[in-house]
Amino acid sequence: MLLGQGEKTGLYVVDSCPLKVCRNKRIFRNRVFKGLAARGKSTVGWFFGFKLHIIINNKGELLALHITPGNVDDRAPLLKMADGLMGILLADKGYISKEKFKSSGKKDCIFL
Repeated sequence: MLLGQGEKTGLYVVDSCPLKVCRNKRIFRNRVFKGLAARGKSTVGWFFGFKLHIIINNKGELLALHITPGNVDDRAPLLKMADGLMGILLADKGYISKEKFKSSGKKDCIFL
């Protein structure tokens, strides 16, 4: 995980996007990322590759960046990435779970 040098402003946005390695029909012929990349699903559809997760502040400055295989749930790296942030963290519905909502009281960060 890479931690950026952005200012901690109290208002943050987290999201992820797929990093496609190859077309779906070429998955079994791909040897470059064998054992690293995985098949995952995004809002657009299935892909083979990685996911890029980032947290930025309201100024657009990078605070945290994490790359995972494509099959990793978006919520998995979230708490580790948001560690030390105080304020409001905006995310889409895919990031919210009951456990994270309950734990938001323990961390000084509100998940919306």
